[in-house]
Amino acid sequence: MTVALPIFAAFPVPARAFDLFGLFGSEPEPPAPSPAALPYNVRITGTDDSDVLRALQDISTLYRLRQEPPPDGEGLLRRAETDLPKLADVLSGYGYYQGTVAIRIDGAPVAGEAVAAPAVRAAEAWRNRGLVPVRIGIDLGPLYTLRRIAVRDPAGRPYPEAALPARITRVDEDVPARSATVLAREAQIVDQFRAQGHPFAKAIARDPVVDDAAHVMDVTFTVDPGPKARLGPVTVSGAPGINPATIRSFIYAEPGDPYAPQAVAAIRRSVARIEGIGGVRVREGTALDQDGNLPLFVELSERERNLVGISARYSTVDGPGVRAYYANRNLFGGGETFRIDADIYYLGLGNDPFAIQRKIAGIGTNGLGGRLSATYVQPALWGSRNDLLANAFVTREVQQSYLVDGGGISAAIRHRFSDTFSAQVGLDAQAGRSKDALGAVKYRLIGLPASATYDSTDSLLDPTRGVRAIASLAVYPGAISSPGIVVAKAQGSTYYSLDEESRYILAGRVGFGSVSGAALADIPDNFRFFAGGGGSVRGYPYRTLGPIGPYNLPIGGRSLLEASLEARIKVTDTIGVVPFFDAGTAFASALPDFDEKIRKSVGIGLRYYTGVGPIRADLAFPLDPYKGGHVRPAVLYLSLGQAF
Repeated sequence: MTVALPIFAAFPVPARAFDLFGLFGSEPEPPAPSPAALPYNVRITGTDDSDVLRALQDISTLYRLRQEPPPDGEGLLRRAETDLPKLADVLSGYGYYQGTVAIRIDGAPVAGEAVAAPAVRAAEAWRNRGLVPVRIGIDLGPLYTLRRIAVRDPAGRPYPEAALPARITRVDEDVPARSATVLAREAQIVDQFRAQGHPFAKAIARDPVVDDAAHVMDVTFTVDPGPKARLGPVTVSGAPGINPATIRSFIYAEPGDPYAPQAVAAIRRSVARIEGIGGVRVREGTALDQDGNLPLFVELSERERNLVGISARYSTVDGPGVRAYYANRNLFGGGETFRIDADIYYLGLGNDPFAIQRKIAGIGTNGLGGRLSATYVQPALWGSRNDLLANAFVTREVQQSYLVDGGGISAAIRHRFSDTFSAQVGLDAQAGRSKDALGAVKYRLIGLPASATYDSTDSLLDPTRGVRAIASLAVYPGAISSPGIVVAKAQGSTYYSLDEESRYILAGRVGFGSVSGAALADIPDNFRFFAGGGGSVRGYPYRTLGPIGPYNLPIGGRSLLEASLEARIKVTDTIGVVPFFDAGTAFASALPDFDEKIRKSVGIGLRYYTGVGPIRADLAFPLDPYKGGHVRPAVLYLSLGQAF
């Protein structure tokens, strides 16, 4: 037989006092009996399926209004009669097409006008005496499964494999014939046509047929793909305080490009990267223009220009610290950003296992370190996709095994080829003094850094698919009192979702670094490579893996190799577990020497997913402890966002 698929809405459940995160399951007290009203208690029996029970409660007028008692028995009866068809629709929506619902008021059945009077009398008998007992009895019956999905065009013909691959309509065994499942399949089919360039694709008919003997459902969709289209003109509105040329430079789609939902989403994502922009909405036109293209409308809002922030922290690596910043997100009206950051910390109150060795080595410091920097970014130079980036800083970098006093200025031009790929080249000048167990190095370096960045991931803090890679090369020719060096770095990570809902994700990361042109002792510590810690090889002390110098102090290396592998598994919508494996170290040579020991660790992480990003807790176990390395059996890391 042919059936209509019910679509039922969820109604909010009354708030529960002191029920933090719904953990305690507290229930509000029902109203007390009175002469003017008939309070009641309601109980649903016959199902142990928590999803079905929750849906029944959400749709039931009796349940939702139990804190608002009716004035008389007829009012209570009307609520019950209203519930009967809605509750039956819920059972059908969950695949129980032979399910039945029976409601009784103090034992009197609710089943139409013929038996209405006994139910009303039964309710009135409780007036001013107690709560009227209302029971909703559920008989689920057999669970129906989805057997077959077919898709036809408006003329009744099936679509060819090229237009609609078989995987889109394939049905696994024992899939419940729930309305949500059918509607999700319908949306997936429509999305398939939209992805092929049909912006107005829609399902014009849905024909579910239930076989009561076999307890299965077959569904036939009639889908009208509509015309194929290309992208048309893009109209930008809103954000009057920002130069339209700047906004346009972040729209990479061109009129005449093939239409695809991904192209529309890319516009939203890229324009949102302008820091002065708050909200971004990309609206598709309702009809094609005379050239057969789809107009797009980008609607924007601005953020407040000025931003001031301050935060305090405590780290077991560098002790307590305070960070403050000021930012202007639209300095001259062209989306320019100017930011000043100040950070100060005190190593002496942190976990400082090398304090005595550092003192013996003559690396004098009172433990106070910090950094002051100013950054200016001017996007869309002359309306192009070129951005100017400038930075100046002074720093006193106090680490467990070295001290650097220095400063520098840099400027670069970045070209954005697309939303995912950019490259930049610039000029960098740094000067300072570095001191570690090998001695002191005074440096004055002027170099030409270049880099390329590719990022196709879907999230900054919690990526589920895509690739993220950055490679850089900086050449610093020899200068007064400083040998020339060449610094190369590369890091890549990839994310692969094993299911459509991204509940199972494999993530991998590889990092490489090399500095050449000078002996290790002549390279400033802030240009050397160190491994170990939360963003590197978890389980080992921060920046301790690699060559060890006099006084058993880490001295860094001229090259670096790191790798990480994670399996990110969502247990619920908010809780996840992450088993992981890390490996890596720094090397004394300019290229990784695989004869040296590469340190490894394993661990397990817990994730709590929030609207901002996941809160991360990782417990790491080092597999290669070594004498004098201050390696503990296990180390706990807490932070916001995934490890990479």
